[in-house]
Amino acid sequence: MDASSRPAVVIDNGTGYTKMGFAGNVEPCFIIPTVVAVNESFSHQTKSTNKGNWLAQHTAGVMADLDYCIGEEALSRSRASTAYNLSYPIHHGQVENWDAMERFWQQCIFNYLRCDPEDHYFLLTESPLTAPENREYAGEIMFETFNIPGLYIAVQPVLALAAGYTTNKCEMTGVVVDVGDGATHVVPVADGYVIGNSIKSIPITGKDVTCFIQKLLKERGEFIPPEDSFEVVRKIKETNCYTCSDIVKSSPIDTRRALYKSQPIEVNVANHPIQRYAVWFGGSVLASTAEFYGACHTKAEYEEYGASICRTNPVFKGMY
Repeated sequence: MDASSRPAVVIDNGTGYTKMGFAGNVEPCFIIPTVVAVNESFSHQTKSTNKGNWLAQHTAGVMADLDYCIGEEALSRSRASTAYNLSYPIHHGQVENWDAMERFWQQCIFNYLRCDPEDHYFLLTESPLTAPENREYAGEIMFETFNIPGLYIAVQPVLALAAGYTTNKCEMTGVVVDVGDGATHVVPVADGYVIGNSIKSIPITGKDVTCFIQKLLKERGEFIPPEDSFEVVRKIKETNCYTCSDIVKSSPIDTRRALYKSQPIEVNVANHPIQRYAVWFGGSVLASTAEFYGACHTKAEYEEYGASICRTNPVFKGMY
């Protein structure tokens, strides 16, 4: 069966969480923390083994490559054993550890989605300020390591914008406020194109809120085991924190008249019902169109022109 007749794999890698699943679905199959745990004891064993004993060194090296896990399992193993070292491959929306990122993708494909990468086209997402070189690295891993037939790398705010529409005729134009765990961007999009020189990056993210709550609990004298502290605080944030719907009404009554004097600007706010994975859903929508397969860079193109073809990706014109 041709790969274009199968649903594409959609993976949205964020600093804090990764959403993955198949195109055409309303929700991702899995949402897991973007973290890798590697058993460092085998690495130490490799260094301490006698150089003459090449078989023992080779065995320890192989075990170090095999004994790793991702997501919630990685967090659990690191809490249970000091042998496991945690690695967060993405910081502030950018991939900084490509070895860990490759391992993470491998587990996503084979252990979670349980699919053969050679049988599916892939849609990956990226931060709006990602360097072209990073797209090349991603393309090399996908085409060389996993031998996928086709790849499309989409900008996250564009997919979030696409998620707000339910018809085939929509204008891919708007301003996207993307608040993530490691990066916050305000991105203007015109006809599917990101206006790069107008992007605003804000140094306040979801992780900063988590750290702030962690600090408040510490000042109150609340005891939380250090190994569980970050996860406990994260759950408190996700359960109890909210955005004030009317900031003026929450202000002191004697200041409201002055605040209301400002002339408001009318805007149309498109709010996706499931904001947590709006980017993934937008990717699912676009990867379900027939145009998607024609927009992807193929394995044959990669072999002919090299990884530089992944620096740019066509804009979907059939959506509007």
